[in-house]
Amino acid sequence: MRLTVALCTYNRADFLRQTLAGLARQNFPRDQFEILVIDNNSTDHTAAVVAEFSTTSAQPAPRHIIEKQQGLDYARNRAIAEARGDIILFADDDILVQPDWLAEMLAPLASCPAEKIGAVGGEVIPVFPDGLPPWVAEWHAPLAFRADAGPLPSRHSPMGANLAIPRAVFSQVGIFHTALDRAAGNYFSGGDSEMVRRIRAAGFEIWFAPAAAVRHQMPASRTTFRYAARHAFDSARSRTIDRAGQPGGKAYLASRWLANILKLLGYALLALLSALILRTGDAKKSLVRAWRSCGYLYQIPRSLVGKF
Repeated sequence: MRLTVALCTYNRADFLRQTLAGLARQNFPRDQFEILVIDNNSTDHTAAVVAEFSTTSAQPAPRHIIEKQQGLDYARNRAIAEARGDIILFADDDILVQPDWLAEMLAPLASCPAEKIGAVGGEVIPVFPDGLPPWVAEWHAPLAFRADAGPLPSRHSPMGANLAIPRAVFSQVGIFHTALDRAAGNYFSGGDSEMVRRIRAAGFEIWFAPAAAVRHQMPASRTTFRYAARHAFDSARSRTIDRAGQPGGKAYLASRWLANILKLLGYALLALLSALILRTGDAKKSLVRAWRSCGYLYQIPRSLVGKF
């Protein structure tokens, strides 16, 4: 069972260096995995960082592949096309890993009957090198779906930051939907959950491997009000686009239009009241939730007429 580790990256060279260093320390046979760095048009020193690891004897030399079409799922799909492994492990370019990470991710796939498991998601633990403002803390926590390795119910979906999928699965369900995940200028975030849903619909189980944990770095730029609000707005948009493509999706979205108007007004009022009594953290949380409703209100009519 050969493994491809796919790191999709865009202008995060210093984080990528830490991730590649973690791969260099893996307790995993070096001839049984490869590393793809799918560079989505980076303008920083990403190429130089990849070159640093091209001569080390501690790991396979990473293959540096440029994907010109901008967007996370274009990069993921390029990884599928380039992969030589039986399993493709998609990982973010800013994760910190333990030496047993690869072994723990592959353990469920190695121990279960072939064609039973369609994907394995590992635990994702957010860490904050620059600190965590209290008002944003409730939105950042480990997945903690279960304490041992095993299948997940349909209400739970693992994260694309730490997700292994057998390459043969893509021949049955297709590749990633390129309209649902982040590209230059947006913070969309629905491609991995949509893929997981398709894998389940094809009859596969989705497993969670808590021991295959990664630490996902969240720098100060991701804990600002500006980032949180934009992420909420764009996440709502990507969820709307995804739901519109499902059976009965457009009727459901139409029914949610009024509900989101009411939510917007309610959260805006809560934000105002919180600001008046000097509870700025609560005001920020309410405004982020109001902005999420704005994302739905913006995208619902567009999706109903077939626009992104």
